[in-house]
Amino acid sequence: MADTLLVRDVPKDIYSWIQDERERSLLTQNEFVLHILREAFDSSNQLPLFAPSRRVEVVPGALPFTFIDLFAGIGGMRLGLERVGGKCLYSCEWDRYAQKTYKSWFDEMPHGDIRKIDLATIPDHDVLAAGFPCQPFSIAGVSKKKSLGREHGFKDLTQGTLFFHLATIIELKRPPILLLENVKNLKAHDGGKTWQVIKSTLQDLHYEIFDRVLDAAGWVPQHRERVFIVGFDKHVFGDNVGFEFPVVPSASAPKLKAILEDKPDPKYTLTSHLWGYLQQYAQRHREKGNGFGFGFGDPEGITRTLSARYFKDGSEILIRQPRKNPRRLTPRECARLMGFPDSLEIVVSDTQAYRQFGNAVVPAVAEAVGGEIVRVLARHLVRDGSLLSRSNGNHYEAAAE
Repeated sequence: MADTLLVRDVPKDIYSWIQDERERSLLTQNEFVLHILREAFDSSNQLPLFAPSRRVEVVPGALPFTFIDLFAGIGGMRLGLERVGGKCLYSCEWDRYAQKTYKSWFDEMPHGDIRKIDLATIPDHDVLAAGFPCQPFSIAGVSKKKSLGREHGFKDLTQGTLFFHLATIIELKRPPILLLENVKNLKAHDGGKTWQVIKSTLQDLHYEIFDRVLDAAGWVPQHRERVFIVGFDKHVFGDNVGFEFPVVPSASAPKLKAILEDKPDPKYTLTSHLWGYLQQYAQRHREKGNGFGFGFGDPEGITRTLSARYFKDGSEILIRQPRKNPRRLTPRECARLMGFPDSLEIVVSDTQAYRQFGNAVVPAVAEAVGGEIVRVLARHLVRDGSLLSRSNGNHYEAAAE
């Protein structure tokens, strides 16, 4: 019979913590308790009993602030904001494989589906960060609903979309600052209606909005354009925020060869069948005047955009090999291409890793935008040990000039 352990009279606060953590970690009570005991046993030769918190190296000029990480993916936005002084208080990500990576990297299991979380449990924070999905909105019938006295505004326009839940959190928590990220074509999505609703929604919530498409090629060897949206609560910052997006560095742009492995596993070399198919596919489209097909990465330059579909055939970024078929990038090379350090272990399958890195935010770009946000914070807000001071409920008090 297996050894068993019975613990009686567990204090209520500890018991409540166990229940919360095991649910968040998707473990049974027994599995969670054994996990804690295993951590204690493995670290028994050092103090403190449990392993120390993950060390974050901040950049010069960093200031302390708090943020939440919504639609978190694998934490690219989080890594960037931590570098400029941010402390993450809450995270949310529905994909279970991304959750696994996030848990491994940050020792924190993100909350799941944003549509099902209890909004009251989200802590107050200084910056709301979110790489939210892009969905179409319907703007028909608003005038009619207004005439009937029915609900309108973002609660009507965005109902049924994930942005609705994001806007609801913003309305409830009133974070002083918003940092949102999306694909480059957000403004053109659904004939421009999507961007129209998003921007007007944030403005109706009394945020001054700044947006710009930034190419990560200034920080990593990849052409990767994404739109960053930064919002400042007018109740806090007034009408003269003075925010500027970072200048994309160009003097020392990284090169692809810097992230390539010396001896990649042969399994990443394309089979002759797949390589033949890709060549035939490209030829058919060339004959039709299309630009579709595979692409080689230039070791002395940068690559195309790494996409979430890279796991299928790797065709958009192939690496030439002497006397061999070309190969796709390894998952570790994809991590490097996005700017994730080698110290972060890849804990999912190759397929899931390719998906995750293809969907991720480049941490260095988030850091650069976050650094400009910090500049605004330093100019506008009072210090009280945690940088921001609250007044009048959910609003913040601007610093006296």
